[in-house]
Amino acid sequence: MALLTIKNLTVQFATATGPFTAVDGIDVSVDREEVLAIVGESGSGKSVSKLAVMGLLPDTATVTADEMTFDGRNLLAMTPAERRRLIGREITMIFQEPIASLNPSFTVGFQIEEVLRLNLGMDRRAAHARALELFRAVGIPEPESKLKAYPHQMSGGQCQRVMIAMAIATNPRLLIADEPTTALDVTIQKQILDLLMKLQETHGMALILITHDMGVVAETADRVVVQYKGRKMEEADVLRLFEAPQHPYTRALLSALPENATGDRLPTVSEFMAAEGAE
Repeated sequence: MALLTIKNLTVQFATATGPFTAVDGIDVSVDREEVLAIVGESGSGKSVSKLAVMGLLPDTATVTADEMTFDGRNLLAMTPAERRRLIGREITMIFQEPIASLNPSFTVGFQIEEVLRLNLGMDRRAAHARALELFRAVGIPEPESKLKAYPHQMSGGQCQRVMIAMAIATNPRLLIADEPTTALDVTIQKQILDLLMKLQETHGMALILITHDMGVVAETADRVVVQYKGRKMEEADVLRLFEAPQHPYTRALLSALPENATGDRLPTVSEFMAAEGAE
């Protein structure tokens, strides 16, 4: 049985001109200890679909699905209190833009210790010791002093490591990483991806990696879901996807990789889709 199963997920947002469909009938499943990459350009519904799983969408959103279960438990039938006991403990998420996700008014140590106290019931001393352990695990230098730092006093890469430490603090069974290397330089991106894969293997977590970077997909994923305009275009094992992509949109994404350039410039996805006669 899959760890997470989603069938026919639809997410609509109320707007002044009527409902806007951001996710349109998507099916997704994630097995235990699997790395699933979800790829597609900005606006394809990648993040929205996973925020629906987390229950973090605004009141303007309407979420419907034929099935949304985690380890056999019906997420849609849970009360808010039951969902809160699950989210942040068994399912966690690393959000885009780590500095924006951290509260600038509190030290990073206070924020990670708060996660431990609220979700695991630790006292302050135990939470502090666990926070130090986590900072060492994610490679933050001088962890004792960094616990006392505010987000603006740390680099983007260090803030991302703090977010990863917070996400793995409760030893979750499923970690969702939403564009975890956005706005980081290439060297730091590689370090963060290597860290995520090491932690995934060490803790035996399932990992959903949301990205638009096909290079990241090739290095990390077991299986890939391709989304476009809120719909799933293709799903395949990572090797098969790169060797024999079936959908024109998947071929368009792969054609946009710099190493596949054949002319003076790369074609846009829209140009490629038009050339293949696809919508």
